[in-house]
Amino acid sequence: MVLSRANIVRRSSIARCGAAASLMTMLWSLSVAAQPGTVAVTGDGTATVLRPSVTDGEKTKSKAAKKPSAPAPTEEDTETASREPPPPASGGGHSIVALVNDEPITAYEIDQRAMLLSGSTVADKAKANFQAIVKNPRTSDRLKAILNETVKANEGKSRDAIIAIFEKRKKEFGLNLQKQAFESARASALPGMKKQAIEELIDEKLKLQEAKNQKVTIDDDDVQKIINNIAERNKMTLAEFTKRLGGNIGVMTTRIRATLSWNEVVKKRFGPMINVTSRDVDKLVATSAIGAPQDDVELQLQRIRITMPAKLEENGIAKRIQEADNIRTKFAGCKSTRDITIGVAGAKFEEIGKRRTSSFPEPTRSLLLNASDGEMLPPSVGDGAVELWVVCDRTAVTPEAEKRNKAEGELKQKEFEVMAKRYLKDLREDAHIEYR
Repeated sequence: MVLSRANIVRRSSIARCGAAASLMTMLWSLSVAAQPGTVAVTGDGTATVLRPSVTDGEKTKSKAAKKPSAPAPTEEDTETASREPPPPASGGGHSIVALVNDEPITAYEIDQRAMLLSGSTVADKAKANFQAIVKNPRTSDRLKAILNETVKANEGKSRDAIIAIFEKRKKEFGLNLQKQAFESARASALPGMKKQAIEELIDEKLKLQEAKNQKVTIDDDDVQKIINNIAERNKMTLAEFTKRLGGNIGVMTTRIRATLSWNEVVKKRFGPMINVTSRDVDKLVATSAIGAPQDDVELQLQRIRITMPAKLEENGIAKRIQEADNIRTKFAGCKSTRDITIGVAGAKFEEIGKRRTSSFPEPTRSLLLNASDGEMLPPSVGDGAVELWVVCDRTAVTPEAEKRNKAEGELKQKEFEVMAKRYLKDLREDAHIEYR
């Protein structure tokens, strides 16, 4: 059926009203799916998915060409300013913004870290901006104009064809509004975040440098497990999660590695010095509402993991299980576990420490509970490796004992954080930090 322009406008009145009413919810839902973005990790390990954006360098490219060059700084100016933080970096790609003991921090790293740190700030601000745009009468007027333009440009076509064309234009219009809202939110949030990003990157360099000096290394597997957990919490595969990060997961990997390394450095240096008295524990238990679960069993555990090769042959798993069985025949108690791992390709010994049985999934939980103290369980396959669990000791945990354990853990953590803060402050004072 062919309709005139007047009929199209008259019969499309319901569509116009419905389109305007549902504009905000429909358009906002297009945001994340349209393009890859970034994920901002919060302190609890969760993450917020954000849209990508053009770099500051792209925005200021044309302006930079018109800007007159600044006079060359004198030697006195350079010497005075070298240890003072500059204003937040605004693009420049891989130009060096700071040196930390001769290790560079680039403008690109600062931009990437600022996006990571922005977290839900940009997302919330972008949504608020979007809602304000949609409520603006100009937006409704523009949507109506798009409908009229579509009808006029497609006279003689069927009603369904014209509506399909309008829906396509409406979607493009919505994506453009969403981009405006996001860019506005990013422009207001990132300048403040960049200053924080510079300071965090400096701390990160110092932490990794000290870890290297203390010969502390973090396995890639440990870092990858944390990234996998974050992806799972966001209900994404690792590939989808990497895509949301703009195809570069290195920013998050470096940050996690620095955190794990620093924890080990501080623990290695100050662990024996952290001391919490029973009186302190009693006081905290009496003045806090620390809850405790029902009775449980706490096991002292060890584990040997024999990683699978990247490409498994037909009998690859059977070969790894045989190697695990050979290790098990040499087991002579918990003190021997580390030694019998030496020389076995792909084998890694882990001192797990105390773990509650309730933290394990079945059937591992039942196997550990039924094992005797000082027993190594038969090999099992899990998480890309053949595993050998060792139960060294066990303790029945009552609610009251658990409350005290939690209180003691809280006090130790506070003391640990104080020492870590002082340690980092000393490293910054001794470091050569040059801002450019």
